[in-house]
Amino acid sequence: MTASPLPRVRRHHALVRLTHWLNAIVLTGMIASGLQIYGAFRHFGTTMTRLPVPNPFDGYTFPEAVRLGGWLAGGLNWHFALAWPLVITGLTYLGFLIATGQWRELLFRPGDVRPAIEMQLYYLRLRKEHPPQGKHNALQKGAYTFIVALGAISVLSGFAIYKPVQLHWLTSLFGGFELARYWHFVAVWLFIAFTLVHVSAVLLADRASLPSMITGWYRGRFPSHD
Repeated sequence: MTASPLPRVRRHHALVRLTHWLNAIVLTGMIASGLQIYGAFRHFGTTMTRLPVPNPFDGYTFPEAVRLGGWLAGGLNWHFALAWPLVITGLTYLGFLIATGQWRELLFRPGDVRPAIEMQLYYLRLRKEHPPQGKHNALQKGAYTFIVALGAISVLSGFAIYKPVQLHWLTSLFGGFELARYWHFVAVWLFIAFTLVHVSAVLLADRASLPSMITGWYRGRFPSHD
């Protein structure tokens, strides 16, 4: 007896897929050009006083292969050119979630803490049964909420650095120019860490989600629904 083919479920709207891949491309360029800019002054603080903040890359020059722009002006040009597409695609995605009400499915709430722990135990093979979930499990909700918040911090700290005089109130919220620059730098590594975890989770736990982000269709069954 042959097994019945797995059902195809419509999962991602075309606008979601478009903004997802555009953000991935633009963010890669932003990170690479940001590393080029960092190379112009590889410390946090003034030339006389260093900020007492952790920075394992203090004084480090990143390889040319991961930098974009070639020199400071080139890195700045790329960074500024890619900043607006990143903002536009991000706002477009958020606008779509708000207009369709899908933000409710992605927002991490206090009640998701326990399901997120259970899902993590399942991924670590410390739990045999897959926890109940809907379209997105609690860990995915946490990831979506985290990345949106991180994107907002990155954009706002970027503007605080770009216009520290005109937007002095924003710069002050981050603790001043040097701390705004530091938080902007930290956001880079959080984006990189998130991407590595995201890609690993897709490849190891749910490979069917990759083609669904290309075609919009998910072939398979969700473990269970709320």
